[in-house]
Amino acid sequence: MDEAQRRLLIYGPNKLNISRKNTLFEFLSRFSNPLVLVLLSASALSAFLGEPLNFLIIFALVLMSVCLDFFQSFKAESAAETLKKSVELNAQAFRSGKALQIPFSEIVPGDVVQLSAGDIVPADCRILQSKDLFVNQSLFTGESMPVEKRYSNGTQNPQNLEDAESVLFMGTSILSGSATSIVSNTGSETTMADFSREITLKAPATSFDEGIKSFGNLILKLTVFMVLFVLLVNILQHKPIMDSFLFAIALAVGLTPELLPMIITITLSRGALEMAKHQVIVKRLSSINNLGSLNVFCTDKTGTLTEGSIQLEKHINGYGENDDNVLILAYLNSFFETGLQSPLDTAILKHKEVSTEGWSKVDEIPFDFERRRISVLLQNKMEKYLIVKGAAEEILGLSQFVAKKRASNVQSDNFEFKIEDLSEGKRILFESELHKLESNGYRVLGVGFHKTPMDQTQAHLSDESGLIFAGFAAFLDPPKMSAKSTLNEFIAKGIEIKVITGDSSLITRFLFKHLEIEISGELMGHEMENLDEGALLQKVQTCNVFCRVNPSQKNRIILALKKAGKTVGYLGDGVNDAGALHSADVGISVHNATPVARESADIILLKNDLNVLIEGISEGRKTFGNILKYIQMGTSSNFGNMISMAISSLFLPFLPMLPSQILLNNLLYDLSEIPIPFDTVDNYFLERPRSWDMKFIQKFMLIIGSISSIFDLSLFYLLLRYLNAPEFEFRSAWFLESIATQTLVIFLIRTRFHPWKSRPQKLLALTAISIVIFSALLPFTEFGKIWFHLIPLPPSYYLIISGMTLFYLIIVEFIKTRFFRFQQN
Repeated sequence: MDEAQRRLLIYGPNKLNISRKNTLFEFLSRFSNPLVLVLLSASALSAFLGEPLNFLIIFALVLMSVCLDFFQSFKAESAAETLKKSVELNAQAFRSGKALQIPFSEIVPGDVVQLSAGDIVPADCRILQSKDLFVNQSLFTGESMPVEKRYSNGTQNPQNLEDAESVLFMGTSILSGSATSIVSNTGSETTMADFSREITLKAPATSFDEGIKSFGNLILKLTVFMVLFVLLVNILQHKPIMDSFLFAIALAVGLTPELLPMIITITLSRGALEMAKHQVIVKRLSSINNLGSLNVFCTDKTGTLTEGSIQLEKHINGYGENDDNVLILAYLNSFFETGLQSPLDTAILKHKEVSTEGWSKVDEIPFDFERRRISVLLQNKMEKYLIVKGAAEEILGLSQFVAKKRASNVQSDNFEFKIEDLSEGKRILFESELHKLESNGYRVLGVGFHKTPMDQTQAHLSDESGLIFAGFAAFLDPPKMSAKSTLNEFIAKGIEIKVITGDSSLITRFLFKHLEIEISGELMGHEMENLDEGALLQKVQTCNVFCRVNPSQKNRIILALKKAGKTVGYLGDGVNDAGALHSADVGISVHNATPVARESADIILLKNDLNVLIEGISEGRKTFGNILKYIQMGTSSNFGNMISMAISSLFLPFLPMLPSQILLNNLLYDLSEIPIPFDTVDNYFLERPRSWDMKFIQKFMLIIGSISSIFDLSLFYLLLRYLNAPEFEFRSAWFLESIATQTLVIFLIRTRFHPWKSRPQKLLALTAISIVIFSALLPFTEFGKIWFHLIPLPPSYYLIISGMTLFYLIIVEFIKTRFFRFQQN
């Protein structure tokens, strides 16, 4: 162990991000955000133009946003790392003569690791010994077909992926077989490190990523248009160039939602911690939002809709008679296979009364999802048999003969049978027996065999023909008692359920009948082969059952659903689920899944129970609700104020508000928004999926922002027409009215209901009211007078501002309720 620790110090952790920036670098990297760069540019221009106060305010905005974002991100990452340790991948390595489970990050060059089907290769390795080893290298090559690997004496180039038959690459997965290998490279020295950038680029964008991108583009367009418009108007009116330029900079800052990164980080990290309480571990924060937007949930049926406790109930021949020869053959096949054992194999191997004494393995053709069967070549005394087990209809199709039972003796190390031709009549009879079993909910495997020459040392695909059909192994996996109520909750929350399974149509129909779920449409794997992308796009929207599908077909279904505009979740736990888990908006797996499934997933359930996922969906909707509140607040209030400033520039002989006052206004408003991530979310928002709707955001911004502008302009009219307000009084009055209206309106915008029917979180209410009081008192302080040129106002001004603020809130509430009512219709 001392040597392992020494090598870990030399080579570093076995992670692709071992060159991770230190804490200071992580903090500084926050300044590269596009929104932050806009603010930094404005800050630098203010300093260059001799406006130190403007520089300080803008920089304070930037620093507040960056520090809060960094602190919350650091806190969230630390919490996430702690949670991930409970599902961290381990490799079986031999140290000090013992087989130990070592975390991937602690694997070092020179470690000897044992790998079997379902494992992820922890580092670049060279094979020392292997048996029927097939590996999925699609991560690098894009080729979905498995690649056979074996020991080789020759020196190979690890970069030549196709030719490196004795090299295993970090991140690839073992499909079948087993290997003992020695670690050659770890961390940044692996082939995966060289390919990591390309792999990252290939990851499909999620609905959350697309939503943030669309919102950023909207804000950028608005900012550029508004700033250029105001600057042009001021220049045409021959106002001082310097003042106009500073005013335009302040407008740009006012329109920029500088706290958005921080708000997103806080809401998502809180969501992750809340979900952890419900035994749901979040590996990627953005997946929380996608979970809230989920409107299609795809799942296999085994272990999610069923108990997952599979039992071998029958071993019968084609005539429906109990036949111990079927059990013997199935047992021998499962016992000697070296690939990933399925739950069906586990159920077979529970029958300890079958003896393997006298049998030895010669070769194996591993299971794959195209053939849907596994074959083992075995020798017993002076005879050799190829025993094939797999999908029942496949085995029947490969059979030309049938084994007629003659005697039964489970303890026997040989078979007693006579062979008959498998006539068409018998084939139809056997298929009828298969359909009867499946219609009653049995999962059925077919078992076939034939003798081979004694000098045969390898099994070939061509040997899987002309089989002697032995019979069926029938298994029961009863539906979960809670599945019916759980699925009804999904449906009630507006989520479509789609079952994607390798099982037959009859078994799946039996399950749906038990759960009382209507089948809207069904698509078989062999039918998918003849569908182009357009036809598949139509099918996936109408079908809710997909049977006899292979891994690549699962992935096609997920991608087609996403192309149809759905936010898709996929729950899977097997090697064959990795592609679909990676492509889904939310890949979900369970703690006892295969390593490749857990690695591909965004979310890990510590309980194999959909009920905990329902809690996660509610939490995801809460996080999205609070992010949307900030966006609605920021776009409507900021847009309204900027419109007012732009219009007032057309007729006012002076700037309606000094740049420093605009920036202070923005700073105080941002402070009032910080508690939004902790706010409560109305129950109606949790009832159905929510996703980014830029048209809705634009409409809300235009309507509520326009109301804000109308009241601003009305105040301008009163101040100039009836009160003859001089320049400094005008600015102080508007500063106070602007702060009051855009801060207090949060109590209305945060809910679709009347504010007295939906109570805000206490911290949010306290912060908003405190900011308004602070702003009202600021003109009476030397700080407000000297630094921001704010002055105390006559009592009549406060009455007018209070009355207009109250009237504004009443009108916004009236318009808001009708706006949402219209949107629902």
